[in-house]
Amino acid sequence: MIDFAIPLAPSDFKSGFIAIIGRPNVGKSTLMNELVGQKIAITSSVSQTTRNRLQGILTTDQAQIIFVDTPGIHKPHHELGKIIVKNATSAINAVDLILFLVDSSTKLGGGDRFIIELLSRTKNPVILGLNKVDLQSENYQEIDQTYLEIAQEKNWPVVKFSALNRDGLDQLQNLFIEKLETGPYYYPPDLVTDQPERFIMGELIREQILLLTRQEIPHSVAIAIDKVEELPEITKVLATINVERNSQKGILIGQKGSMLKAIGSAAREQIQKLILGKVYLELFVKVEPKWRESRRQLAEFGYRLED
Repeated sequence: MIDFAIPLAPSDFKSGFIAIIGRPNVGKSTLMNELVGQKIAITSSVSQTTRNRLQGILTTDQAQIIFVDTPGIHKPHHELGKIIVKNATSAINAVDLILFLVDSSTKLGGGDRFIIELLSRTKNPVILGLNKVDLQSENYQEIDQTYLEIAQEKNWPVVKFSALNRDGLDQLQNLFIEKLETGPYYYPPDLVTDQPERFIMGELIREQILLLTRQEIPHSVAIAIDKVEELPEITKVLATINVERNSQKGILIGQKGSMLKAIGSAAREQIQKLILGKVYLELFVKVEPKWRESRRQLAEFGYRLED
């Protein structure tokens, strides 16, 4: 039997996606690396698109937090800048929680105000993070006030910390957990970095199957991502849910397709958070008897048999 190493979460477990938003050089990558507990390799711009990707995963006894990386936001002066801002805006609207990260060693400036304007358009909760307290000068209270006034106006909670020396990070992490809603493990607890998007898409679909069918469908479910087509306005995903018995197929489809529709709707919502864009998801159910015993089929589904 294949061990997916993704446990069922307790009833009070919390999970969700958090976007770290801020101007360039405010310490986003340093913060994410420190929270995750190790340095996350930078993705090559040659082989990847401009779409933002998952970068770090923090799992504790209480929660699993998935950090969504975003580029440094600035007021665009050319088409590339517009694309970056558009992608960042997608992240703002797609995640569960936003950390607006600022450099507390300098006063709030025009770049910060531009981001504040973007954040004012989202309904998602925002935390204001004052980073680099280790670099603050003697007049830090005057500088802090420029940020605190905005936070008070927007009703944003504020946390001061230093990502470099970890001072205050426990308080920040606790606030993340407080603000997130209850949810499942999205990834194995020991995973700290991202996986190929197709693999994650399949896992998100499989997770919804386990959540919605509970004990009715065992773990003999394999997801094959048959096609991913990235269009300018939407990403089309075609996937097959492979089961071992006809009875399992009937449960997954449900009366008049109700269960399959529910699985698809929930999975699509999570995949949109993953790729930070609109998704059209079409699911098929196929019976593959004893697929877990077939080396060929295991290989096709991305699993390896140990001798």
